Amino acid sequence: MNTDNLPSTFEKIGLSQKEALVYSTLIKLGGAYPSKIAEDTKLNRSTVYKILLDLSVKGLVNEIKKKNKIYYQTEKPSKLLRYAKDQVTLANDQLETVQKMIPDLEGIYSLFSNKPKISYFEGIDGILSIYEDHIATTEKYEMVAFANATELENVFPEKFFENYRRTKEKIGITTRGIITDSEKNATFIERMYADYKKEIVPKTKLIPASEFPFKGELTIYRNNRVSIVNLNKEHLTGLIIEDETIYNMMRMIFELSWKGSGNIVS
Repeated sequence: MNTDNLPSTFEKIGLSQKEALVYSTLIKLGGAYPSKIAEDTKLNRSTVYKILLDLSVKGLVNEIKKKNKIYYQTEKPSKLLRYAKDQVTLANDQLETVQKMIPDLEGIYSLFSNKPKISYFEGIDGILSIYEDHIATTEKYEMVAFANATELENVFPEKFFENYRRTKEKIGITTRGIITDSEKNATFIERMYADYKKEIVPKTKLIPASEFPFKGELTIYRNNRVSIVNLNKEHLTGLIIEDETIYNMMRMIFELSWKGSGNIVS
């Protein structure tokens, strides 16, 4: 038998890498003092002492006094077979225990299975991932949002924003938005959707920027998701909340705001 392969063989039956190394070394030496084992394995002596104690508890080595020092040697090979069988028995016991626990664990899990799924994003790539999620569907729907359109223009790469709008048009995603009333925001739809299908052009209402100076966007979309984005270039962050209850609540808040925001401007 090639003794060089002993460590990997012993690892396969459940010994740790260091236990397998110490046990293999002890077999090759036929017995040794801890200092000799440490020398051959290149492990420090305190580690070797601990491993030898663990192997002794497992019934794989024994210790005797020799010249007033503790000397270690391996037990006969049948003890190794018993150890392997004990591992099988232990594994079967663990499996049986887990199987008995499953019904209770499933019950506990079901209590929390409806909790919202929240994903956090940072930087420009993270923010773009959020907007890609808006259009990651093949089904048409109505997207509604509170937005500062100027900040969107300042952050989004032009090509990405164009692809985003064209994809919305292709899918048939309609949009309503409540935006702040800066001069640039007021012309946003006219500039960005000049050659788009009429039904796809977002309907917007303006609110006073002096009273609502937000620099981000909150989007309610795809029937069960809400995204919140900080469009400050120094702190580009955002998150997606995936939860039907939160979606419905935010949708109601938007509808209430929409009714109280005056006339549609685009």
